[in-house]
Amino acid sequence: MNTQSTPTVAAPARFLSAAQAQEARLAHESRADALTAAHRARRQAGQKHPVEDFLFTYYPFSPARLRRWHPGWDVAYARSADLDAHGDPVIADVDEAGSRSWYVDSTPDPASADGRHRRADVARYLTDRADALAFIARLLSSSSLARRRPQFGCFGLHEWAMVHRVPEGAQRHEDLPLRLTSAETDQVVERENLVCSHIDAFRFFTPTSTPRNTLQPTRDTQVELDNPACLHVGMDLYKWAVKLTPLLPSDLVLDCFEHARETRVLDMEASPYDVRPLGYGVVPIETAAGKAEYVRRQRVLAEQADALRTRILERLPPATA
Repeated sequence: MNTQSTPTVAAPARFLSAAQAQEARLAHESRADALTAAHRARRQAGQKHPVEDFLFTYYPFSPARLRRWHPGWDVAYARSADLDAHGDPVIADVDEAGSRSWYVDSTPDPASADGRHRRADVARYLTDRADALAFIARLLSSSSLARRRPQFGCFGLHEWAMVHRVPEGAQRHEDLPLRLTSAETDQVVERENLVCSHIDAFRFFTPTSTPRNTLQPTRDTQVELDNPACLHVGMDLYKWAVKLTPLLPSDLVLDCFEHARETRVLDMEASPYDVRPLGYGVVPIETAAGKAEYVRRQRVLAEQADALRTRILERLPPATA
């Protein structure tokens, strides 16, 4: 049980009128809808996409959650922006009484044309989610390029290790064919050096590939081992950004989502699966040329991820950054 006293929270740095907040919300919803449109259409049709849908199946965040607008912890906005002309909520996380989940409202201000303002309930977040917030801040700080030297020797072999010695047709992405035969795929795993450092990739290794990995990452060693260049560490910025709402602004969350989507492409193009029928290319990491191409793109993604990581840390309340 958390027994800390209520944290002192700085006053909002900016105030949005009802019109400004509504404009920002509609712009965010439009961007989010565009990013999730293909997934929502496939879901309605009962179809699956092994590359793009990963962000909605592996991460437990729905398109509706991605659509929710948050201005960030240091911005307050007119409470009336969340209600229609009849006083009814226009967003899902506002209840019938007009209160918004994880937000607090100011006392009425007779001098203000907008009446009461609303902002993220920072004090509650810092109290109720203190442990999670501290872990995320520590993890992101430790895995920054400024504090940890990136390693570029994994070559995306985690996806290969996940199908090692698995009977044909029984792999995780059963709808996708392998580029090589099962025997050839196993040979790649057995001749290469497995150096996966990320627990949430390593935990999907098969029983035969697990002991081949140089490291044995666990949840307890994640802060110590997460590699700034790891594709999954970069994709996970999307997960951490969502978990940090409403502290973080929604534009940053969507930026992390777009980065994760771009990273997922390399993740699958370098995998043992043949994604060419889906319109993607191939990064044949079983060859020297493929390894070089993987590292070239991995370096670009690592720089992009680090910029997002920095933005996340900079937008946290001062007590936690």
